[in-house]
Amino acid sequence: MTHHDDNHTPEQAESPFAFAAAEQQLDTLSLVQCAVEGKRAVLAYQPVVQASRTDRVAFYEGLIRLLDDTGRIIPAHEFMEAIEDKEIGRCVDCIALELGLRALADEPDLRLSINMSARSIGYRRWTQTLEQGLDMDETIAERLILEITESSAMQMPELVTTFMGDLQARGISFALDNFGAGFTAFRYFKEFFFDIVKIDGQFIRGIAKDPDNQVLTKALRSIAGHFEMFTVAECVENQQDITFLQSIGIDCFQGYFFGAPSVRPPWKRELAANWS
Repeated sequence: MTHHDDNHTPEQAESPFAFAAAEQQLDTLSLVQCAVEGKRAVLAYQPVVQASRTDRVAFYEGLIRLLDDTGRIIPAHEFMEAIEDKEIGRCVDCIALELGLRALADEPDLRLSINMSARSIGYRRWTQTLEQGLDMDETIAERLILEITESSAMQMPELVTTFMGDLQARGISFALDNFGAGFTAFRYFKEFFFDIVKIDGQFIRGIAKDPDNQVLTKALRSIAGHFEMFTVAECVENQQDITFLQSIGIDCFQGYFFGAPSVRPPWKRELAANWS
């Protein structure tokens, strides 16, 4: 009896699409590596406003942007997935934190959130960057918010809770990003003690006309309220959605309706406008 080695058909061999995706990831990693080595990175700032007084900014989120060698800004969604589980991802987290701490040191009234992966917990350079920043100015801790995505937090919940407890004791706040997107294991959620939860934009866009998302968002707000966590609705884009979100007691809004992320610090623009 002849024995065939080839257990898969030609269709199961690596497809051109898989090859193209792998090539694209290599290109992305190379682009990120070059930007990191050349220190070509900036933060783009987006306001998070109070729901009860939408003319008042509660804090800004500082979103990392890398620049290619022509100076083109590369938004995070183009590279984050490719680097999340790699050391270069830890380097990008360090750069984001460094830029954020510098902005907080420069602007004494600023409150700023910076994104990080749970994988950066215990990464020595990240920890050193944080300690140096906190040593610069004793008010920085209480003005710094660290954002951890739901999916990242769920991968190592025990580590995250210990890490958060240590830094909250020093005045730093924590936000759970993309709340609802990753189906949080609620047995962990009640142990997390996040200060802020940011309800994922997929539930918020067009919510005024979407009964399903209304029910889900009310439930997420109710859970956050029970654990005394502030709620931020992400991706707020029109007045009808704002009116509905205000009616169910969401605390803060973030989205293009109130401002797109800008690499020019908005508080500096406001100062310039006041001087002119």
